Amino acid sequence: MRTVDGRVAGRRGQATRQKLLDCLSEMLSSSPYRDVKVIDVARKAGTSPATFYQYFPDVEGAVLEIADQMASESAALTEVLQGRSWVGKAGWQTAQELVEGFLDFWRRNDAILRVVDLGAAEGDKRFYKLRMKILNSVNNSLADSVAELQSKGKVDKDVNPAAIAGSLVAMLAAVASHQKGFTSWGVKQAELKPNLALLVHLGVTGKKPTR
Repeated sequence: MRTVDGRVAGRRGQATRQKLLDCLSEMLSSSPYRDVKVIDVARKAGTSPATFYQYFPDVEGAVLEIADQMASESAALTEVLQGRSWVGKAGWQTAQELVEGFLDFWRRNDAILRVVDLGAAEGDKRFYKLRMKILNSVNNSLADSVAELQSKGKVDKDVNPAAIAGSLVAMLAAVASHQKGFTSWGVKQAELKPNLALLVHLGVTGKKPTR
């Protein structure tokens, strides 16, 4: 791990760097991204702006670091679908666990994901690539699942696996980022998950689940 000027950071330096990232993450949970300043992050971490600039070029650079770590953790979503069946009761279980994992991941990383979405929407390619890395962790596995079912004659041959997977992942991301908003529509969290899982199951298999 190196500083901005290329020097290797020692153990204390690495600890300071991580503390700055942790404090920034905490601040993003309670403050708009644009309002977070280097001096505020440094003060919260008990250090100086000069120290912050040893490790990051600016707040955006530190945010990208946090987002990159989070995107790497999204690989766990791929594991939810590895070797899983979409047939019969097992298929219903797979759909439920995918939805559970996706919503939980979004909830844990809500603050930084909002910033990633904002950056991607504004056309920043760095944030766009990170967003796609997160979505691809599910998209590619879902597309493979649909294609496999199609090869076995369980899904209509006219279905495009990539289009189905992409549509389902876009839906999951939209719902996940709007979880709190569902309460204003009278939908409880416990009701959201099974109904979202139903849509995912229908999308992948074309059939109502066997429960």
